[in-house]
Amino acid sequence: MGIPPYHWWRTVFFLIPALTVYTIVCGAVSIASSVFDKNGYFAHRCARAWTWLILTTTGVEVDVVGIEKLTPGATYIFVANHSSHYDTPVVFTHIPFQVRIIAKKSLAMFPVLGWHLTRGGHLFVDRRDPDRMGILKRWRALTSQGLSLIVYPEGTRTPDGHVARFKAGSFLLAIQAGLPIVPLSIIGTRNVMPKGRLRTEPAHVTLIVHDPIQPPAIDEPSVHDAKALADRVHDIVAGPVEHAVEVVHS
Repeated sequence: MGIPPYHWWRTVFFLIPALTVYTIVCGAVSIASSVFDKNGYFAHRCARAWTWLILTTTGVEVDVVGIEKLTPGATYIFVANHSSHYDTPVVFTHIPFQVRIIAKKSLAMFPVLGWHLTRGGHLFVDRRDPDRMGILKRWRALTSQGLSLIVYPEGTRTPDGHVARFKAGSFLLAIQAGLPIVPLSIIGTRNVMPKGRLRTEPAHVTLIVHDPIQPPAIDEPSVHDAKALADRVHDIVAGPVEHAVEVVHS
């Protein structure tokens, strides 16, 4: 067994302790702010400061393409590929909207982070037994407050860099909510920290914001309708990501 590389030591003995401090400080301020800020607006500012610190300390540089396609003050459902734990820091830091995530229910149990997500108005889903009507009700409540959502419809991080097929559930809710969908292509976060690796490394990341898509106006959308929309958005998101994978392997 060889000696771990430099970035392993840097991650374990510098980055993890630093991120722990960032989480405690930003999380404490966020949780305290929820006493007077019921909508979680200030908590989201704390989250953006936290994610900026994470990216900066890790050494992640981000180029954003297409941000001008978004209308300030609008409410969107952002749909992105999922390659790394660093996807959400990239989105939170560089998408200047009040964004909430749809997270697995187990995250609510994490000290500080879970408390922040709960008090900040984020949406938790039990993947083993999703309550779709309850999710839609909560979804509509969030968007009625002018809050946007970020969804990773692959359901998990990619193990190989390719974009898996999008699950239809989120798109069925998107059609029912009638909100514009913004496809996001995140390229390069897997170089920072791929699935299954503890070590992080500095890297260059590109965030591509595609044109918003208005879901079809259907009173009672079917699973078929949702799958058709999911496939359409998948092709848009996956195009630049798959091209980047091909370039790496060529």
